[in-house]
Amino acid sequence: MSTLDSAIDPAAPGYVANRAALRERLAELDAALDQARAGGGEKYVARHHRRGKLLPRERIELLVDADSPFLELSPVAAYGTDFPVGASVVTGIGVVEGVECLIVANDPTVRGGAVNPWSLAKTRRAGEIALANRLPMVNLVESAGADLPTQAEIFIPGGRVFRDLTRLSAAGIPTVSVVFGNATAGGAYVPGMSDHVIMIRDRSQVYLAGPPLVKMATGEVTDDESLGGAAMHAGTSGLADYLAVDERDGIRLARQCVRRLNWRKQGPSPRTAVPQPPKYDPEELLGIVSSDLKVPFDPREVLARILDGSDFDEFKPAYGDALVTGWGELHGYPVGVLANARGVLFSAEAQKAAQFIQLANASDTPLIFLQNTTGYMVGTEYEQRGIIKHGALMINAVSNSTVPHLTVNLGASYGAGNYGMCGRAYEPRFLFTWPNAKSAVMGPAQLAGVLSIVARQAAAARGRSFDEESDAAMRMMVEQQIESQSGALFLSGRLYDDGVIDPRDTRTVLGLCLSAIHNGPVKGAEGFGVFRM
Repeated sequence: MSTLDSAIDPAAPGYVANRAALRERLAELDAALDQARAGGGEKYVARHHRRGKLLPRERIELLVDADSPFLELSPVAAYGTDFPVGASVVTGIGVVEGVECLIVANDPTVRGGAVNPWSLAKTRRAGEIALANRLPMVNLVESAGADLPTQAEIFIPGGRVFRDLTRLSAAGIPTVSVVFGNATAGGAYVPGMSDHVIMIRDRSQVYLAGPPLVKMATGEVTDDESLGGAAMHAGTSGLADYLAVDERDGIRLARQCVRRLNWRKQGPSPRTAVPQPPKYDPEELLGIVSSDLKVPFDPREVLARILDGSDFDEFKPAYGDALVTGWGELHGYPVGVLANARGVLFSAEAQKAAQFIQLANASDTPLIFLQNTTGYMVGTEYEQRGIIKHGALMINAVSNSTVPHLTVNLGASYGAGNYGMCGRAYEPRFLFTWPNAKSAVMGPAQLAGVLSIVARQAAAARGRSFDEESDAAMRMMVEQQIESQSGALFLSGRLYDDGVIDPRDTRTVLGLCLSAIHNGPVKGAEGFGVFRM
């Protein structure tokens, strides 16, 4: 291995300015995370506790092994929408009895844990992660069912949650449900389609229709316990496999279920049992990326602070040098890295990337994509040299690669560069974003400028004068709109990533993801689509 050197000067004015700007974005992230952790607010949290019930994160803390990490996913889902930040559900990866599990916990302090469009999207993403990475799923259920005012947006696609549960089971991936309160209507199918079901005496109520709806539909008068209580389901319907005395006992039984799964990882173990930490301080990551995303930075400075021992064997360093490619290890796992060194991708970078991705598949090596790109180069010269077919070559390789992909957006992710660097549409196993990062079709100024040019040409074609004052106002409005809609929190709120992370946590987050990925086999592609040469 070749050890990376660092040229960072923490006292340099540019570094200090970058660090200050990133700290402002981190403060915004912390505020959004505080909103998510607050659930439905003090009133409803206090009422929940008065009833002797635990909050979703308290349940998760008791479920996972003591002092083990919990990687929360999509924590700011619904940010910037009409729904509460967090989307009334907590999802993430935690270790239960030594087994990495995908955990989904409804938050009943937010409208009774009712499912809205964003909680549905967040839950579905959790199911995708469980299936792709072969992670047993534990559902901590307490939900009033669908958020009725938005039923038109959730009823039809919502059925996929239940389909996904059965597909996990069919793939040999166990599912466990602990019902802490109501599991009503469609929510009843979560325990109904789980492999192992735990209910809590005098607490759990699972039914397709509650007593009022039953009376309206059939005329029958009944009560909660007879209709769907835990004791009834444990002794009469058989839906409950275990009957707990209280919430803590229910969590104990869930841990017992996981312990008895006889679960084994199918992927290779870390190559290095006790990996060396990076030689450089991860605290320094805060000042590396420029506050102006048009100013490039050297991604090797990032790699020096996340790879084991800061060791990195660079591939084709003198060719296509706007893209850094090479091999290293992260928490003992071998990885290949593709990292944008300058914003624009040229033909050489695309060809280099395609070859490197093929090599990673040939050696069954997971790939890490570190995005900071404005897209593929445009202009007559580059079109004539074949930038379209070379960009397609890279995108073809990304599309058909079967080794696990991990993507982190460090700065900019614009245009087709987002696709070539394995953006969300290309289904990386996990995708995270730094709080300063942005993603859009193009930069705000460029997009506004294109609209202005088109409008100017249209006016000229019609023989009309061009209103410069209106054009300036339009450009300003568009730039502001794109600026806000391309930001990390806005995009994370819409589930276009798996979370906005503190740059200093990048190594830890990627290490947790690599460990989770290796629950399943890691196998490269045996063939690719036709590469246009």
